[in-house]
Amino acid sequence: MKIEQIYTGCLAQGAYYIESKGEVAIIDPLREVEPYMKRAKADKATIKYIFETHFHADFVSGHITLSKESGAPIVYGPTAKPSFEAIIAEDGQEFKLGDITIKALHTPGHTMESTTYLLRDEKGKDYAIFSGDTLFLGDVGRPDLAQKAANMTQEDLAGLLYDSLRNKIMPLADDVVVYPAHGAGSACGKNMMKETVDTLGNQKKMNYALRANMTKEEFVKEVTEGLLPPPKYFPLNVKMNKEGYEDIGEVLDRGTTALSPDAFEEAANATDAVILDVRHQDEFVKGFVPRSIFIGLDGSFAPWVGALIADTKQSILLVAPEGREEEAIIRLSRVGFDATIGYLKGSFKAWKNAGKEYDTITSISAKDLKQTLDNKEVPVFDVRKESEYLSEHMENANNTPLDFLNDHMAEFPKEDTFYVHCAGGYRSVIAASILKSRGIHNLVDIAGGFDQIKDSGYKVTDYVCPTTL
Repeated sequence: MKIEQIYTGCLAQGAYYIESKGEVAIIDPLREVEPYMKRAKADKATIKYIFETHFHADFVSGHITLSKESGAPIVYGPTAKPSFEAIIAEDGQEFKLGDITIKALHTPGHTMESTTYLLRDEKGKDYAIFSGDTLFLGDVGRPDLAQKAANMTQEDLAGLLYDSLRNKIMPLADDVVVYPAHGAGSACGKNMMKETVDTLGNQKKMNYALRANMTKEEFVKEVTEGLLPPPKYFPLNVKMNKEGYEDIGEVLDRGTTALSPDAFEEAANATDAVILDVRHQDEFVKGFVPRSIFIGLDGSFAPWVGALIADTKQSILLVAPEGREEEAIIRLSRVGFDATIGYLKGSFKAWKNAGKEYDTITSISAKDLKQTLDNKEVPVFDVRKESEYLSEHMENANNTPLDFLNDHMAEFPKEDTFYVHCAGGYRSVIAASILKSRGIHNLVDIAGGFDQIKDSGYKVTDYVCPTTL
């Protein structure tokens, strides 16, 4: 028996490759399926099953393409109603894979079709669970995403999740290995550990949601407390996973159309395409195609694209580092953005060499900012998450989280110079690019972000939790 976790850091997502006696099962595959096919071929094995733990919201799974290319059936848990052919497993149904068995445990709560897959080894011993978004390490799946589809409240779904965990998962032995669908950084939970594999016994000790003496009322309250609104692209990804999508090969064929600077400019003027620049932020601030939006490949690329562009059908014109165009298109497709219509051949260097107009972002060091603030008071905007801001922030800084930047547009000065920062410099450049695309140019980016601000000796404020007398 062989189990491999294929973890994608940008999405904080775990797919799984399981092999026994020449038969393979893939659980929650990524959109691009060629690596699974190559791996099975190298093992001289046949892909027998493609298991889906639920209809994913945060990424587009590769189940349909993989089934087409491998001939393996797609398996969902009870109540799933996909628009394509699939095995809808009954609760407790078993699937043989070489010498091992995979058993479907219906665990509704995150979604109604959510299913945990229990792997039993060659001796019939419970060995591991592939828990999808039902159980994470340190947390459980948020119960607010499937309210509309289930015609239930988040409290109703949380109650179902409590029952699923207590009746299906917690009775399993402590040495059972937990393989979740996501880790820290995913928007599908709020309190995940940085580890991606653990034992169920340790989770019973460490995970707040698995406390042995926890009542259902306590569980519902704690699981629903502090949930931020989900990214707007989530329902669109669910729809694609449930109803189908374009083949990744077709997406690549269209997206990898190389455009000269003149053709790129013509396409930008003739369409409603967003110009997406995915170079490093240090390169972007020095020069970019006017009205471009920056979201760098070397940060949390796909989730930020989903959160900020939102509409998966939005046409995109790409400015990428030379040689990384296909990577960018694949990573866009992972979250359902399939409408890339071409990229700037030669990247921004070609645009500049062609004598085209370009824009820049003024960027200063934290040390220079401190000197400015020592002489006068200037408005500073912190685009980190509210939780980061509350933990520690610059005195008098305004918190305008990048996730909800559109809600704060009226707060930015229209004429006076203002300063923008995040934690390390990635998110602030995203914010600056969005503001400039909206015609707000009187901004300065603080390079290095809050980490450098603290190092410069500027006074920061710790959050003090108010006491009740």
